Amino acid sequence: MKVAVLGASGRAGSEITKELASRGHQVTAIARKPEAIPAAEGVTAKQGDASNPAALAGLIAGSDAVISALHFDVSAATLLGALKQAGVPRLLVTGGAASLLLPDGSRVIDSPSFPEEWKVPAQGGITFLETLKGESEIDWTFFSPAALIFEGPRTGAYRPGKDELVADAQGDSKISFADYAIAMVDELEQHKHSRARFTAAY
Repeated sequence: MKVAVLGASGRAGSEITKELASRGHQVTAIARKPEAIPAAEGVTAKQGDASNPAALAGLIAGSDAVISALHFDVSAATLLGALKQAGVPRLLVTGGAASLLLPDGSRVIDSPSFPEEWKVPAQGGITFLETLKGESEIDWTFFSPAALIFEGPRTGAYRPGKDELVADAQGDSKISFADYAIAMVDELEQHKHSRARFTAAY
């Protein structure tokens, strides 16, 4: 497929870009600092600011899908507008874990152990997801990571979920950026969560 990756120089974006390239997809890797995008066969690095929907539409035109690994300072409405202008039908989003549900039915963000300083950016992800839920034209997927996403090995193993936090027998919810990227590209190829959210962890 032809896939545009937004935020391709970041930790999630760079791993997603590498995973796409390793599977033979044609990648347009977009970042404010394209020189920081990892070079690979099939990857074209481009400079772009996703907060400008008209400019972004020009960069992503011709893509089969867009994968956003941006922070939530760029709104869902902005990205959706750019995809519609460019005629791109699919959007996959690196989301947040804050709105995932705990075993008691409460959200991760409402847990007493959730750091206060993370609540404002986490709320941005929740708002982003709520906007997507009202979208009927673009085929979107919101991929919430585990509670902890870290730089670690590419094991190729993960357990998927939907709206509930996935944790191991010790109660830990975690995944490496490399394995998160595998799950993201698996979703791109297998298309299991159309207009839905999913999660993955070890």
